[in-house]
Amino acid sequence: MTLAGETVGDGPDVVLMHGLTATRHYTVMGSKALPRAGYRLTTFDARGHGESSPAADRRAYEYRDLVDDLGAVLDHLGADRAAIGGASMGAHTAAAFALAYPERVSALIAITPAYDGDPRDDPDALADWDRLADGLERDGIDGFLAAYNPGAGERFRETILTVTRQRLERHRHLDAVADALRVVPRSLAFEGMEELEAIAAPALVVASRDEADPGHPLAVGQAWAERLPDARLATEEEGRSPLAWQGARLSKAIAEFLGENA
Repeated sequence: MTLAGETVGDGPDVVLMHGLTATRHYTVMGSKALPRAGYRLTTFDARGHGESSPAADRRAYEYRDLVDDLGAVLDHLGADRAAIGGASMGAHTAAAFALAYPERVSALIAITPAYDGDPRDDPDALADWDRLADGLERDGIDGFLAAYNPGAGERFRETILTVTRQRLERHRHLDAVADALRVVPRSLAFEGMEELEAIAAPALVVASRDEADPGHPLAVGQAWAERLPDARLATEEEGRSPLAWQGARLSKAIAEFLGENA
């Protein structure tokens, strides 16, 4: 399996990962603020996403597989230690990696985490993920969008649907993304929120307000920030577009955090 990625800049390593159905272009949205601040920024497409190849086993999209991939990327970079993080699935992967390999993590950046530490066994919620996977397999991007309900307020809905179509168009293997849609929501990044208390690295949690992004509840981001021993919580002002969607502002917030803590 081949992972596709890119590295920009020189300095301490920062590795950021995207969310489920996204690609590496949707971590800091192309911002170069981190390299300009003196960091070597690496982003990569998760297995089966973007330009990365699918897993040999259609079931091999669990968090333990994604943790192994992150370790391989750090090895490829020659980075014994790095600031790691990502959005949603990327945030969950980074936390799982920090629990498994704390000596390799200088800082944790959790952007819009949605995982609350409990098994996702709600049949209705899992059926929603399966409908997205079925639609993607059957009718491609149009099938996915027909099954997709972002749940956001009307002010943000059209933007979300437009960006969702754009990011799905970047995938070479939509069937592999469908496989990931079935596996990742059923996978455990860690067991129980109390496990986050074992992560000693300084952490930045970027949470979005529910009007724009109800799929990544503000309450979950707040819970992460409360459980992580050395954490800072950042979010946008009421009524504003989410900080997680603004690549330049997000990158600058990460650079400021790393400059003070890592």
